[in-house]
Amino acid sequence: MKKILLLSIGLIATLLSACSNDIEMRYPPKYELPELPVVEGIHEGQKAPLYWSIYEYAYELERAGVSGNDMDFTEAQWDEVIDWVATNLKPYGYDMVCTDGFISMQANDASGYMTHYGSVALKDLVAKCKARGLRLGVYDNPLWIHGSLDTKVEGTDVTFGQLLYNGSTTVMNPNAKEIFNWAVAENPGCEEFIDGFFKYYKELGVDFIRMDFLSWYEDGKDRYAGIQGRGYGRESYARALAYIAASAKKYGVFTSLVMPHMYDDAVVEAKYGNMVRIVADTGTGTWWHCSAQDKGKSYTTWPNCMNQFDGFKYWSHIAGRDKVILDGDFLRLNTFDNDNERQTVVSLQLLAGGPVAVADQPSSIGDNLKFYTNSELLALNADGFVGKPLSDKLGDNNEVWYGQMKNGDWVVGLFNRDENTATMTVDFSQLGISGEMNVRDLWKHVDEGKASSLTANVPAHGCKIVKLTK
Repeated sequence: MKKILLLSIGLIATLLSACSNDIEMRYPPKYELPELPVVEGIHEGQKAPLYWSIYEYAYELERAGVSGNDMDFTEAQWDEVIDWVATNLKPYGYDMVCTDGFISMQANDASGYMTHYGSVALKDLVAKCKARGLRLGVYDNPLWIHGSLDTKVEGTDVTFGQLLYNGSTTVMNPNAKEIFNWAVAENPGCEEFIDGFFKYYKELGVDFIRMDFLSWYEDGKDRYAGIQGRGYGRESYARALAYIAASAKKYGVFTSLVMPHMYDDAVVEAKYGNMVRIVADTGTGTWWHCSAQDKGKSYTTWPNCMNQFDGFKYWSHIAGRDKVILDGDFLRLNTFDNDNERQTVVSLQLLAGGPVAVADQPSSIGDNLKFYTNSELLALNADGFVGKPLSDKLGDNNEVWYGQMKNGDWVVGLFNRDENTATMTVDFSQLGISGEMNVRDLWKHVDEGKASSLTANVPAHGCKIVKLTK
């Protein structure tokens, strides 16, 4: 009886603590799942993409009150962007442009899968990109039904309509309204529908899919919008991602998971996704999204962290070479206040092994292109580098990130999230590095001699990034 009483008191204390202080590396709750199938080799040799996204254009139009069929990105606009990316970013490794939400997604042929993004056919976008040595990435979800509900799933007698919720499975919010036509993983034909999705895109010439609103499928929950779906359950969600991973691997398509709850320490997402979003939407960008929003806090549902620094730190333990890639969402350098902040936000993505997803437009980029095209820093991406924070403590004002390249060189980053200049010091022995190393500043492009430690006066919101070689 005494043991039971002590356990009960401990549980109550834990629950009270969780309610009052939902922060600091409190990983999401655990759920019992059947043994998950293994998809071999899903992470091997993968690195974070470098690309341009339409996000800023569409986001700002939506803020101005434009939505639905009134929002478009014309063929002429695509031509301008593709030419700009090919000329200014492709020489530095950026090899893709990508659609996003906001603009209508249409299925206008017998396949039932998405054929048009607004007024432009995807096949035409693929051709335009290919002509300039670029790839097209597509925002879509293998569980979304776009086409006629009478369309047959290839290789089956199942129609798209029969993939929808039919009342035979238990859902978490049975009376909830949904804005997506979700294909339910348990329904016959869903596995084939997902396989057809990836086959369709691969044959179209698309090998990058950014899939959104995953939390709305899993349990229908959203910390901002409340209940936004029936919630098909943890097991259904895991099964769906297993189907997705198997087909994506089969056809050689890279999967980017967006808006996941990451329950049970991201066990499902880390197992089945190539890349996973670990921070709230970029929105208006600025230092707010990079470092300030809800600084030092984490939550047990999507979004777990509200700023990029905290998101990368909170989930750094699941990342690494040949592991899931952490996605800090899009960058809008034109929204930042100064060059120190611009250097910091680009450096953070690359030291954490994340993508650099340019959302600035040719009309908004100004003179900030140079921050996206630092070849010495972009070498980290080419290397598949994934760094770690020296401390997992959320909300630190001063942060040290470090990691090792394939050739044995080390890269160390000192980041100052504070409002004032800070003197920062790290002894290389703290990082597992012995002896003196040659130090090179990767933003100044200057060799700084030999040292066994690094001390720098780092400006507010600034950074110092160095490479260490023997």
